[in-house]
Amino acid sequence: MGFDWKFWKSKLPLDTPRLIYLHQPELNHTRFVDNKVSTAKYSLLTFLPKFFAVEFSKSANMFFLFISGIQQIPDISPTSRYTTLVPLVIVLLITAIKELIEDYGVHRSDDQLNARACKLLEGQQFVEKNWKDVKVGDICRIESSEFFPADLVLLSSSEPEGLCYIETSNLDGEVNFKIKQALPETAWCISPAEVSRLQGMVQSEQPNDRLYNYDGTLYLSPLTGLGQPKQYPLDPSKLLLRGAQLRNTSWIYGLVIFTGHETKLMLNSSKKPTKASNVTHITNRNILYLFVLLVLMSIFCSVGNLAITMRDGFRLSYLLQATTERAREFGFNILTFMILFNSFIPISLMVTMEIVKFVQSTMIDNDLDIYHAKTNTPAVARSSSLIEELGQIEYIFSDKTGTLTCNEMEFRECSIAGVSYTSHADPDRQPHTEYNSSEKYAFDRLEYHRTHSAHASIIDSFLTSLMTCHTVIPERKDGSDKVIYQASSPDEGALVQGASTVFGYTFYARRPHTIHCEIKGVDKKFDILNVCEFNSTRKRMSVILKDPDGKIILYCKGADSVILERLAQNTPFVESTLAHLDTFASEGLRTLCYAMREVPIDEYTKWADMYDKAATTLVDRADALDKVAELIEQNMQLLGATAIEDKLQDGVPDTIHTLQEAGIKIWVLTGDRQETAINIGYSCKLLNEDMDVVVCAAEDHTSTKEFLQKKLEEITAQNDGQSFAFVIEGKALTFALEKDNERLFYNLAIRCKAVICCRVSPLQKALVVKVVKRYSQSILLAIGDGANDVSMIQAAHVGVGISGMEGLQAARSADFSISQFRFLKKLLLVHGAWAYQRLSKMIFYYFYKNVALYLTQFWYAIFNGFSGQTLYESWTMSCFNVIFTILPPMVIGIFDQFASARLLDKYPQMYLLGQQNEFFNQKRFWGWIMNAAYHSAILFFVGMIAFEDDAVFENGWTGGQWWVGTTIFSATLATILWKAALITDIWTKYTFIAIPGSMLIWFLFLPLVSYVGPHLPWAIFTEYQGIVPLLYGNLNFWLFFFLVPLGCILRDYIWKYYKRMYKPESYHCIQEIQKLNLPDYRPRMDRFRQAVNKVRRIQRLKQPRGYAFSQNDTDQSKIIRMYDTTQQKPIG
Repeated sequence: MGFDWKFWKSKLPLDTPRLIYLHQPELNHTRFVDNKVSTAKYSLLTFLPKFFAVEFSKSANMFFLFISGIQQIPDISPTSRYTTLVPLVIVLLITAIKELIEDYGVHRSDDQLNARACKLLEGQQFVEKNWKDVKVGDICRIESSEFFPADLVLLSSSEPEGLCYIETSNLDGEVNFKIKQALPETAWCISPAEVSRLQGMVQSEQPNDRLYNYDGTLYLSPLTGLGQPKQYPLDPSKLLLRGAQLRNTSWIYGLVIFTGHETKLMLNSSKKPTKASNVTHITNRNILYLFVLLVLMSIFCSVGNLAITMRDGFRLSYLLQATTERAREFGFNILTFMILFNSFIPISLMVTMEIVKFVQSTMIDNDLDIYHAKTNTPAVARSSSLIEELGQIEYIFSDKTGTLTCNEMEFRECSIAGVSYTSHADPDRQPHTEYNSSEKYAFDRLEYHRTHSAHASIIDSFLTSLMTCHTVIPERKDGSDKVIYQASSPDEGALVQGASTVFGYTFYARRPHTIHCEIKGVDKKFDILNVCEFNSTRKRMSVILKDPDGKIILYCKGADSVILERLAQNTPFVESTLAHLDTFASEGLRTLCYAMREVPIDEYTKWADMYDKAATTLVDRADALDKVAELIEQNMQLLGATAIEDKLQDGVPDTIHTLQEAGIKIWVLTGDRQETAINIGYSCKLLNEDMDVVVCAAEDHTSTKEFLQKKLEEITAQNDGQSFAFVIEGKALTFALEKDNERLFYNLAIRCKAVICCRVSPLQKALVVKVVKRYSQSILLAIGDGANDVSMIQAAHVGVGISGMEGLQAARSADFSISQFRFLKKLLLVHGAWAYQRLSKMIFYYFYKNVALYLTQFWYAIFNGFSGQTLYESWTMSCFNVIFTILPPMVIGIFDQFASARLLDKYPQMYLLGQQNEFFNQKRFWGWIMNAAYHSAILFFVGMIAFEDDAVFENGWTGGQWWVGTTIFSATLATILWKAALITDIWTKYTFIAIPGSMLIWFLFLPLVSYVGPHLPWAIFTEYQGIVPLLYGNLNFWLFFFLVPLGCILRDYIWKYYKRMYKPESYHCIQEIQKLNLPDYRPRMDRFRQAVNKVRRIQRLKQPRGYAFSQNDTDQSKIIRMYDTTQQKPIG
């Protein structure tokens, strides 16, 4: 019998945000968005509007659209009405195809995500469907290691009391597992038949981007269908977010409440924005400058035409110009000259840039040095339009989990009874004696010490504490003997796993009040009496258990600072353990201290009564439990310490060090705890011993502002060269990013060599990037591997995604994707530096060649009465950009190298050239323009002087305009190609094909059009009829062709020689090292740095060491009491 909700609808408030009905799809599916997501830039409907909006925001395209428009006016254009329109359409078409290809890849990735399979309840069975088919109100079955397809309310699971473990690294970067628990009123539904009997409604909040908040109410009607429904509160502990992953739990049932773009993950993301590179912005500005010059030239020529008409009007009466229409003619002449000089701004520049960038992106795609063979993952340039930005990065914002680290914890080292043991023993430094605290022994040697050492009992107690002092849940899958450990903290899992696999102390079963272990093949049972929880204040946890001999033992583990102050007086091994801890910490390992004490029965009885009272108090229960725990965690004996490595990806420390040498500042933005993040900072060499670490953990707006102001004043006042690292917690960051604090935060952060932001949400990551973007002119890069990094990646100028363990969403949303952080070094220092320098040179060369040619037209206008007559044949001018000079800039843009990859990697300081915009600035732009003006003036005026007497042939014939024009064009082309040869840094076979080959094309083109053109039905190239013998057979032509370009380039050569010999830049020195293959005589600093670091390690003794707790502050003792791993779990 179905429940009638009409009564309850009338009782609900009018502003009820969202009502979701159980098993009543007709009431849900038409009211909410579907689960299909799209992260692409374009759709079928938005492509043309968005594409045209972006393309016509570019100055060049807008200019040519204007020229194409005025060319359609009759009697205005001296050329065909389609000479600009057709190239513009071709340019836009090529760009559109490139955009479609790039966006198609994003659509394909989205389709793959939407097509993932999940199981939905239909009737009394689960049916496999695609993610895109999930609807609000559906009930899903999610199995272990699967991702949640939407935001779900947990109904039940395979674990006791409806518990489940999830990993949210894809959302907030935390690798520690979080525990969620269903309502007891739904946890009994462990089969499709049972869950299908639920009848009710969820009253939910509206979709929002708050990852850690949720408010809702579940109304459940009685199973009998009689009576009124009961209300049960829903909070974040019941919520499973899209993008999170089910871990260490066989299955769960969940009710879908938010789908698609209304999920919290998608609300923390944004559509892929349209990005344009800094070089593109500057190019647009330079085009505007050229447009202004073009307008001034057109006005000047129109004024000249008007002046001549007014002066010599009586001699020009045959032109039938009405004197009353001079103003109209003046305006039309401006438009005519703008059309005549329109190639002053090169239309083919944009399409050449797109082609060059596309080829450069394929070079990145095919670079084997940044190809990861293990995962068969190449680098991918998803947005070729930003490739030159890679050469100008000043800030890198990096995620930690999965980007710097591998998400793998390894039990590396331990100290027991003052003796150090390691899993990676140095074969060249074998211990010479036994039981020496200054030696380091392999784990294998521990077995011998366990049976022969005078401290054998301490070793046994230490290994027993590893095996018992935790909240891990063991499982055996599919009847196998292999034990799999479920741990809310990956550190705890690594320690228990290490005790089992390395030392043979195996924990294999947990019941509500006992744990079962196996020590060297012998079964032992321990009674769990109490668990004193870990929290961020206590920084430790304890278990009190009764061992097989009936003794009550307290085992405690935690940060060294809190364990050492609770030891009994005259506890041995403290100094040696401290020395080992310092060594572990200096290696970037995460450390824990272990201690124990045997508790007398009468003392324990009294303490247990106090503990029970504290556990049942209704006022400040957590504080009361902490105080009671403090009473028994005293007078302990030190057992030793452990060291866990949060494994870094290969090459991360070297990459960070090299990038810092290149002048790049690195900020780490992570969802992890402060201690974890600082530990990783040391291990990846982002932080070092000589840095003063400034930690901001303020709790409110006022204290955050005061802290930032105080520290900024202190750092600004210091002049002793001290370097600082800034660490800020997520809560303090919330206040630091408010309007009145963000400038303070920025000013403090940029004065620090390294910045680490902890416990940050995805939205905060993006806000940090936007603050730096707002107050800095620097180019920013963001890199991450999870869905929680997408907002940050899209906010930065350049986004790099890592195809890592957290899925591919970051890689799909990024401009570039790589598989390892270490590949960022070559991507920036080599590919980025090359792309920036190549494109800078290519763009300036493009401007140069067009200005050099078309300024000769301008000079010619002065001599032809500003009539609009061209010096060159029109088809020759049309072919100038697309045939005669298309190859040199393309070869420069694709193959030129100002330094080899080896030297760019060896001298990362070369990267500063891009940051300082050395190759692409206004000074260089105007230098190239002035150089072009100089060359055009030499070429034209020397030509006018040389050919002033036009009788140059023996038979008395004059050469005429086309002979002179073709001669000057040939010399201009030779000068332009010679200039290309002069600026080329490396000659390849393609350079030889492009530069001399372009000259050869001209000399083949001229006879072809001269002899074939006039015979074509369109009667084109008639100007060239019979010109070839008069050119090639004339000495003056050849003298002009060789000597005038030589004179033009001679000044450039002398200037280049002077710059290299007397005012060399840093890259000039590197080029000489490369050319002459000079050895590097710089002193090796490695050994010196090692010696200095050894001295500085003593400073670390004064600093708090990172400890290996990363689990949440949850009631673990309650959770472990629910488990009986000896019982069969429901199959769901």
